Amino acid sequence: MAKTRVGILISGRGSNMASLIKAAEASDYPAEIVTVISNRPAAGGLAVAAKAGIQTVVIDHKDYATRMAFEAKMHQALLDAGVDLICNAGFMRMLTGGFVDRWKNRQLNIHPSLLPSFPGLDTHERALREGVRIHGCTVHFVRLEMDTGPIVAQAAVAVMPGDTPDTLGARVLEAEHRLYPHALRLVASGAVRVSGEDIRFAPPTDTPAALFSPPLRP
Repeated sequence: MAKTRVGILISGRGSNMASLIKAAEASDYPAEIVTVISNRPAAGGLAVAAKAGIQTVVIDHKDYATRMAFEAKMHQALLDAGVDLICNAGFMRMLTGGFVDRWKNRQLNIHPSLLPSFPGLDTHERALREGVRIHGCTVHFVRLEMDTGPIVAQAAVAVMPGDTPDTLGARVLEAEHRLYPHALRLVASGAVRVSGEDIRFAPPTDTPAALFSPPLRP
């Protein structure tokens, strides 16, 4: 069975990109990373991808007069690479409806919160300010409205006494590096599909034990 051809969009160091590249090295992984595209020429993730032998493309958004012109170039680069599915991995550009519609149900994003809670920026600061005891990350299909779309998978981490945005963020990022490859496997293998705005699993997944924060005591 042919593997799903994945293009990754980045703007920075690409730590989630690196986790996807590593996962895709396994012979039984159902996706292959065929290109990495950055809107920032200095993005650290470009060197990581190139070292892994993956084609890299720089499309600097500052070189284009309009967002649509930038996206048209990016769209063509994805087509040229034969991409089936996009993974946003720290891609810091809002996308227009035209681009989102072209890649509807073929574009994933990872966000550092348990959506629909805390969309947007500064998620760890906001989680601490609101006093939540469980935080985490989400992989979802992209829709026009920021940080919305059918949810593929989530990972939860406990909020610890004395946490700062940095310490909490570090634990969430560690969870992200495990969650994104898992979610991509689900989508690329066909175990997850979108029906309207709902996710369908085939076969159904088992429900894990609950996470308690603070932990339960005997």
